[in-house]
This record gives sequence, structure tokens and C-alpha cells, in this order.
Amino acid sequence: MPIDDKDFVKLNYTGKVKETGDVFDTTYEDVAEEAGIKNENKDYHPMILAVGSTQLLSKLHDEIKKMDVGEKQTVEIPCEEAFGKRDPSLIQLIPMKEFKKQNIKPFVGMPLSLDGQHGIVRTVDGGRVRVDFNHELAGKDIIYEIEIVDTIDDNVEKIKGLIEVYYGNPNIDLEKTEILIEDGVAKITLDKLAGFEQRSAQEITLSKFRVARETYENIDEIEKVQFIDEYEKPEPEEESEDAPEVLDEE
Repeated sequence: MPIDDKDFVKLNYTGKVKETGDVFDTTYEDVAEEAGIKNENKDYHPMILAVGSTQLLSKLHDEIKKMDVGEKQTVEIPCEEAFGKRDPSLIQLIPMKEFKKQNIKPFVGMPLSLDGQHGIVRTVDGGRVRVDFNHELAGKDIIYEIEIVDTIDDNVEKIKGLIEVYYGNPNIDLEKTEILIEDGVAKITLDKLAGFEQRSAQEITLSKFRVARETYENIDEIEKVQFIDEYEKPEPEEESEDAPEVLDEE
């Protein structure tokens, strides 16, 4: 059965740099551990992806539509169709004094953000710091090894998959996330751990918008998405029977 643009698939994948064979991303825990990129905060398992979503490179999108459930495929993607060629204009020399103003001591390999751009420190030389704002895979041809494990028909499971990819909080327990779909409206109550975010309110709002957009653009039955915040009054603590008696002093 062919896979269409708005289908949701559960798939395993491993992404490698073609020239070196270095693994940069995978859904397999053993592969990540062997490659030295294992993230202790990540739950390794097949990902749920919307075939027509923006999360897929167009080359992967085209190849997945040719595949069947259970099929494995290796897809080579040139840098122009992956993360682009390296752009020399995205490499900036920043005076060391700018870091000192923020009480930051830069070092080679240090990630940083500037005006919404994410970069990495390449060199620290005297009074200047060279920062590369190119994507880390820019200029590299890549290979994806993919396997279609299954297709997803349940809309609640589809939305949970989108939350996992787009919300950006790996500590959220999707089993404790409640999703109710009524009259074209998806009402989402996130796991209570979502209330202990360290991100800014702007970042959280943007994450919710991404989930909402991918939901109503890829699930025809849904026209609106609501995120519901609930704060429940805690139950009063019961006094312990073993509590010591308070004696009046006369």
C-alpha cells in the first residue's frame, strides 16, 4: 500500500556523513552508544513522523513515499539537498571584549546563540573569537539508513509523535499527556513536568505553535489545537498517628 503525503509512519533511521561514515543521529540506542553520541536524556525508539511535514528533508520525503511497511532503504543526499553548502559569510570574528561584557570565557567547541542564530566557537586567538554559524552538517553529503516499521492511524498517537519531535522537552512523559479530540478540536493537557520548564515563555509558545501547525496541516480531521494548563489544589496532609504529643507547660 503506497504511503501518501499526509500519512504518519513509525520509522527507525541512522544518519551518517557519507565521507567519514560518522553517525550524527539515530533511533537505535546501541548505534548511538557505539558512535559516542548517546544522549542519556533521550529515549531511543522508532519515531513517529508525518510524511508531508517540514521535519523531513524533501529527498527523504520522496523516498519514503516509494517504500512499504517493513522495507529498508539507504538514501544518499548531496549537501545541496541536505543542509546546504558552507557559507563563508556565516563565519564571524567577534571581539573578545564582547564576551567579557557577558562574563563569558569562550573555548573551542563552545556552542552559543547570537540574535537567534546558533553557532560554535572554532578558534580563540588573542583578542578575537571565530564563530561558525553554519549548520554543523553544512557542506557534507549524508546518508540515511531508514526502515518503515509501521503506519499510524490513531490521531491521538499521531499528535503524541508530533509533540515528541516539536515540543522540545525530552522529560515529558507522553503516557501522562492527555489528548481529547472533539468536533475538530484537539485539546492537549501536557504531562505536569511541562510546568517545570527552564526555557523562556517565548520559546515554549513557539514550540506549542509548531506542534499545533503540524497537527492541523497533517491531520485533516483537526482544525484547531488547544493547550490546556491545569493547576490542581493539593490534598491536605494527614497528621501522622505517631506524631508526638505537645504537653502544656504550667
